[in-house]
Amino acid sequence: MTTYQVGYFVGSLSSTSINRVLSRAVIRLAPPDLEFTEIPIGTLPLYNPDYDQSYPPEATALKEAIGQSDALLFVTPEYNRSIPGALKNAIDWASRPWGKNSFHHVPAAVIGASIGQIGTAVAQQSLRGVLSFCNARQMTAPEAYVQYSPEVFSPDGEVRNESTATFLRDFMAEFREHLVRVLTVIPRENL
Repeated sequence: MTTYQVGYFVGSLSSTSINRVLSRAVIRLAPPDLEFTEIPIGTLPLYNPDYDQSYPPEATALKEAIGQSDALLFVTPEYNRSIPGALKNAIDWASRPWGKNSFHHVPAAVIGASIGQIGTAVAQQSLRGVLSFCNARQMTAPEAYVQYSPEVFSPDGEVRNESTATFLRDFMAEFREHLVRVLTVIPRENL
C-alpha cells in the first residue's frame, strides 16, 4: 500500500487553539494511508524580500518540509475576517523567491473551526485566494466549516458527535481521493 505524506499547517499559534484540536480530530479520522507531519510556522521571522538571496534556517526548513510532503492540509481560524498573520507569513516565505514557489501544483485542502457559524468560512475564502495565486491544486469541495464545541471535541481530538465524525471522516476521504488524482497527473518528483 502506498503511503502519502501530508504536511499540515495550523493557522493559530496558540497551544490551546481549537483549530489544533480540529487538526488532531481529522488526523484520527483520516484514511490509514495518510501520514501527517505538522509544518511549524511560529518561529519564522517576518518575510522580507531582502532575504530572497539567503533564506534564514527557519524558512529553509519550511520549504524543505513542504517539499517532503505529497499534499498539504491547512487548518485555520479566522482573524479579523481573514487568515492569521503567521499563516500568511509562512505562505509568503514558502512562495518565494520568485520562481521557487513551494506550493506550485501541490494538492491542498482547507478546513477550519470557529466558535461562531461563519468565522472560518470567511478566513477560508481569503486563504483560497492566496493559494490560487500560489498555484496550489486545491480541493474545492466539500468545504468544511466546523462549528467548535467542547462537548463535541475532546482536547486530544476525539469527536464525540457521530454526525460530525462522519462529516470529518468523509472530508478526509475526499482529500485522499483529491491528492491521489492530482499526484496521478502531476507527480511531485516532476516538480
